[in-house]
Amino acid sequence: MEAGGSKRPGGRSARVRDAVRQATLAELVEHGYTGLTVERVAERSGVHKTTVYRRWGNVEGLISDALELARDEPWPIPDTGTIEGDLRGIVRLVRSGFADPELGPVSSAFVAAAVQNDAAARALHDFLVARHDQSAEVVRRAVARGELPDVVDVREVIRVAVAPVYYRLFVAHEPVSERDADRAADAALAAARAGVL
Repeated sequence: MEAGGSKRPGGRSARVRDAVRQATLAELVEHGYTGLTVERVAERSGVHKTTVYRRWGNVEGLISDALELARDEPWPIPDTGTIEGDLRGIVRLVRSGFADPELGPVSSAFVAAAVQNDAAARALHDFLVARHDQSAEVVRRAVARGELPDVVDVREVIRVAVAPVYYRLFVAHEPVSERDADRAADAALAAARAGVL
């Protein structure tokens, strides 16, 4: 059977979806992606196991649905008055999200799931596209203030700024300091100013 998330029936009650989502997130924090099971999510959420299987299909379906819901949540976009401060603020937010004792394991589990499953990868991609689009507001403001050329790719500036955080955490398995975050933001800004982005 194909991983859940591609076929999600409509008409679900918001209460059931929220209970299953909260249980999925809690299980990810406690057990990580490899320890996540439909059975545990069903038990924790109080939703019958057959309902969870029918609506979400499997673990990847649960993860995809949680990411889909998270995609539209508000993201605290910095507004420091300068592109330097705003870009640094965004990269620091990404860094602190992974360092947070509650959010960090969930975020890491989403990345781990995406590496191992196509449906989860599509859900993570959609989530990141939405986050980058929201975050690109800081670049749009910088263009309006004349800090950056109007030909800059606003989403690409964000992608280039946050990419080093993901590389350090998930490829090199290195810690990310605040200085590392600021350097990543500054490098993206330099590239944008130079017309590379």
